[in-house]
Amino acid sequence: MSYVRHTSAEMDELAHAAQRDGFCLIKSLIPKSLLLSWREAFAALLEAHIEREGHLKNRGPGRYYVTLPFKAPFAEPRIYEDESILGVVERLVGADMTMVQLATDTPLLGSDYQDVHRDTPPLFPETGRETPAFQLAVNFPLVDVTAENGPIEIARGTHMLSKAEAMRRLEMGEVALEPVYMELGDVMVRDVRGLHRGTPNRTREPRPMVVIGYSRRWLFRPEVSIRVPRDGLAQLSERAKRMLRFNPVVESLDVPDETEVYQAFAY
Repeated sequence: MSYVRHTSAEMDELAHAAQRDGFCLIKSLIPKSLLLSWREAFAALLEAHIEREGHLKNRGPGRYYVTLPFKAPFAEPRIYEDESILGVVERLVGADMTMVQLATDTPLLGSDYQDVHRDTPPLFPETGRETPAFQLAVNFPLVDVTAENGPIEIARGTHMLSKAEAMRRLEMGEVALEPVYMELGDVMVRDVRGLHRGTPNRTREPRPMVVIGYSRRWLFRPEVSIRVPRDGLAQLSERAKRMLRFNPVVESLDVPDETEVYQAFAY
């Protein structure tokens, strides 16, 4: 399934980097031609989203979270079942992972710095300790990500600290926010607990960043899901059916979904 083949040892190394730093980069993994078709199809979705609910400012000024429909070109097994991606994901959250999210984050001209945040609270806050990874964001852009168009900034290693301790270290200069630049085709596997923020897009072109969410088999967050059309279900591989098992099956994707319910995102 992969276009770029990674050995088991290479995937071990990528997973180790994610465990250590909170994220890893897989360079030049997805063919650019595939992503260009996504970018073309996404433009109309973004326009419709802004017209329908842009007033909600669901990720801050000039920044939009848009769920992608699970149909062509976005329902692409060459990406969500890519052997390198799933090899790293499996090493982090287990072989029986679930695929729970297919969406985008897109800052436009006029966007700003987000507050530093995590994308999920800890599983057991009463313990004051973090656990191994339980939820991952697999990110890939639909354009090159540069210093000018809004790179994510991440503080390495903060995924294994309490938020209070991580913020203390950030404020004391013991850790720093680092921009992550990516080329079209690169993939980032990220533990969603790491401190991070979006930055301003100072260009006139949108900067769409796709997120495919993978979780451990027992984790369910009702604010995110993938609507799977019934007529496409039979065409999925057995692995895809298993990964998507907790998502709603719908008769049609022709009727637009309700307003995005994933509004509270910062923890």
